[in-house]
Amino acid sequence: MSARTPEQTGPEEHSAVPLVQLLTPEGQRVEHPEFTYDGDDASIRDLYRDLVLSRRIDIEAFALQRHGEIGLWPPALGQEAAQVGSGRALRPQDFAFGTYREHGVAWCRGVDPANMLGWVRGVELGGWDPTLHGYGLPSIIIGAQTLHATGYAMGLTLDGAVGTGDPERDAAVIAYFGDGASSQGDVMEAFDFAAVNHAPVVFFCQNNQYAISVPIARQTAVPIAQRSSGFGFRGVRVDGNDVLAVHAVTTAAMQQARDGGGPMLIEAVTYRMGAHTTSDDPTRYRAADEVEAWKAKDPVDRVRAYLDAAGTAPQFFTDLEAEAEELGERMREACAALPDPDLAQLFDQVYAEQTDELREQQAAYVAWRGQYEGSVA
Repeated sequence: MSARTPEQTGPEEHSAVPLVQLLTPEGQRVEHPEFTYDGDDASIRDLYRDLVLSRRIDIEAFALQRHGEIGLWPPALGQEAAQVGSGRALRPQDFAFGTYREHGVAWCRGVDPANMLGWVRGVELGGWDPTLHGYGLPSIIIGAQTLHATGYAMGLTLDGAVGTGDPERDAAVIAYFGDGASSQGDVMEAFDFAAVNHAPVVFFCQNNQYAISVPIARQTAVPIAQRSSGFGFRGVRVDGNDVLAVHAVTTAAMQQARDGGGPMLIEAVTYRMGAHTTSDDPTRYRAADEVEAWKAKDPVDRVRAYLDAAGTAPQFFTDLEAEAEELGERMREACAALPDPDLAQLFDQVYAEQTDELREQQAAYVAWRGQYEGSVA
């Protein structure tokens, strides 16, 4: 038998590995033999609110970039269910390590959307306190956050915060990355360290079908979820556009980790509806009919369909639309109000305690800057 080309080993072969699904694209609840969503319709309305508002954050930031208010934005349009479903499965004591695209996770961890704009406007290095929110600052180095997450998880074990049976103490870590990052050596090293050390970490891959312009068919010959088996832990594929299924699978995986059961890999199969970043043109590498096919699986629309069928009062949607408008306005105002940074403060943020050498450099910079009254240097 001749070897298959990358084009012949596509997503249709991956479909042989079933997806966990609890809510169909048409908005109908279905059952799964292992994973269940136990929330009532009120909790589904809460998830829908998260989906709508996280999408508004993304759309508003995209518009800000197009108006020249921020330098770059990595859209998450279409990936809201993967982020909200997993983000709402975390407990306060858990910690999440994300990339530059997990705006929905940041929202679920209580990060003010206004604080998501400073680093892309170029006026600050982060935007929020990771300790306060249990959510790390964006990782720009592709895949590096999986190593950070594994090290943090190993630390939780050493601190005795795993497997004690105390739901207020036991903690776990989740590491987000994309299908493109799954080809990075850092991710494979993180898998190995996590498996060998039985670390309480969940690896959450948002397979949005493209590593910038490289389709999944040219990245892997098997589903990403199967890669974990080579390291000795389980992988699960879930419909990444189904917020209920993502929540159920992530809840189970995080609890396994908190209980001392070790790592798990989740492959959330979703689709990046927009560009990789605002500097990307996706029409150059993917067909319009492909995008339209995925629009039929929209994560927000399917929950709306369920809520409509369940008899949700129209006022709920009206109020939510008004809340989304208010959020957009607040983001625009906050972005415009972001102050220019004092570059002299950079010298104070290199080490926990200032060194004599840096102190001298800081003084020299301040003296130089003082020569130019009114300069923005």
